[in-house]
Amino acid sequence: MKTYLLGIDVGTTHCKAGLFDQHGQLVRVASRSSQSQKSAKGFFYYDPQALWGNVVAVIREATQQVPTRQIKGIGIASMAETGMLVDRKSGAPRTELLPWFDSIATPQAEILQKADDGLERFCRSGIRPNFKCSLAKILWLRDQQSNLLHESTWLLAADTVAYHLTGVMATDYSLAGRTYAFRIDQKSWDAPWLRSLGVDPDIFPQALPSGKTMGRVHPQAAQATGLLAGTPVSISGHDHVCAALAAVGSSSRQVFDSMGTAEAIEGVFAERPLNEADFQSGLVFGCYVIPGMNYWMGGLSASGGSVEWLRTILGDPALSYADMLAFLENTNPTPTGILFFPYLNGSGSPHSDLRVRAAFIGLDAIHTRADLARAVLEGTAYEIEFIRRVAEDVIGERTMQIKVSGGGTRNRHWMQIKADISGCRLEALDMPEATLLGAALIAGTGCGIFPDAQAASVAIERLERTVYLPDPVRHQAYLHYYENGFLTLQGSLRATAHELARKEN
Repeated sequence: MKTYLLGIDVGTTHCKAGLFDQHGQLVRVASRSSQSQKSAKGFFYYDPQALWGNVVAVIREATQQVPTRQIKGIGIASMAETGMLVDRKSGAPRTELLPWFDSIATPQAEILQKADDGLERFCRSGIRPNFKCSLAKILWLRDQQSNLLHESTWLLAADTVAYHLTGVMATDYSLAGRTYAFRIDQKSWDAPWLRSLGVDPDIFPQALPSGKTMGRVHPQAAQATGLLAGTPVSISGHDHVCAALAAVGSSSRQVFDSMGTAEAIEGVFAERPLNEADFQSGLVFGCYVIPGMNYWMGGLSASGGSVEWLRTILGDPALSYADMLAFLENTNPTPTGILFFPYLNGSGSPHSDLRVRAAFIGLDAIHTRADLARAVLEGTAYEIEFIRRVAEDVIGERTMQIKVSGGGTRNRHWMQIKADISGCRLEALDMPEATLLGAALIAGTGCGIFPDAQAASVAIERLERTVYLPDPVRHQAYLHYYENGFLTLQGSLRATAHELARKEN
C-alpha cells in the first residue's frame, strides 16, 4: 500500500496544502488566497476563522483522490513571526492574527533594544529586536489592553492550524526562535527575561523539536477536513527553513536561495554558541530542522518585487513577462555598468535599514529599457552576493554550490547573472513547492517513515534541475562593479537616506 505525507504552508499571501508520496513526489497541491486586512486603527491582520477555513479547503482539495488512511503524517509550516493570543483554556481567539510585516510594534521593539545587553540577548536568541518579532507584538497588545495577556497563549500561524487539528497548543524550535523570547542555545523560553518585562513565561506554548508529533487529528477536525482521526500532526517549522531541508539537507557547503516577491538566502552549520562576529554580521540565526544544526539567513524584501515594479513603470499597461524576456534576449551578457540598489522597501538582514531607498547609478543616454531590466536583475544579485559573502566570513565555509527555487528560476538570464556574479555553480531546482515538500518530509520523521530529517532529505527522489556555470571573464567584470561600486557606495547611499529622513521629520 502506498504511503503519503501531507504538507501545509500558511504563507503571507496563500494557504497551501501538498500531498506527497514517500519519495517526495508531489501528487496534488491546493492553494487559497489569504490576503491580510487593515483595521480601523491602521494595523494589518488576518482573520483567524477565515484562515482556518482556507486550510480546511486546501486539505480537502489536496487529499480528495487518496484514501485518508494512507496519509501517515501531517506537517505544518508557516511564515515566521505572525501570531495571535488565544484563551489558554478554551482556545478561543482573543486577538486577530498579527502579521510579521506590520510595523505597528516599532515603539515596543525600541524598548526591547534598550532593555538588555544587545550582544548577550543576540547570543541567546539569534536575532535582534524589531517590529517583526512576536515579543514586540505581545507588548503592543498589552499596551492596548492591560489585562489581555492574562490566561492567554501566543500561537504562531502554524501553531494555530495545529491547534485546530489536534486541540494541543505547541510550537517548534525554528518558529519559537523568531519570537525574541526563546533561547536557541538552551531550546527553552527565557523565563527570567520575560519576567523582567512583566510577561508571564506561560504565555508561550510548549516548544518541541521540528517534526516531533505534537498531537493527532481529533474527531471534529477529521469531520471538517476529511482527514482520518488519529493521524499524527507535526509542526514542521519556519517556511524558509523547511524549504532549505528539501533543497540542501545538511550540507554546509551549499546555500539555498528562495526567490519570490521577496528573496531569502540561507545556509546551515553545526550548532555552536553564537559570538560577537555573528552579532556584527547582521545575519539572522536559529534552530535548523535537523537536530544539532543551526541556520543563518539574510533577505531582500524587494527581489521579484523590483521586477514587478519595473514591469509596471516601463509600460502602460505593464510589460508582460514575455516582453521582459524579449528585452533581455537582446542585451549583451556582460555587465551593464548600471548599479541598481534594490531597496524599494528598505534593506533587510544583514544590514537592516528601513530608511534606505532604491537607486540607479551610472545611467547614460545610450541606455535602453532593456538595459534597465538587466540592471535590476544585476542589482538584486549583487545584494544576495553580499549576504552570501558575509555568511562565508562568519561561518568559515566556502560556498561551492547555490541551489535556487521559486518563480525567478524561470528567467534564465537572471540565473546566469547570479552564477556570473557569485562565481559559484548554480542549480535552478524544479521544485515549485519547496516549503510544502520540506514540511511533509519533516512530518515523516515524526510518524516514523524516516528515522530523522537528514534521512528524509536523502530519501527523496532527486529533482530535476538546470545548471548554470559562471563564465570566468564575466565573473571578473562583475566583481569590478560589485567591489568598486555596489559595496563602496553603500555608506553614502544610506547616510543620504537618513539625512533626508531627518530633515523631513
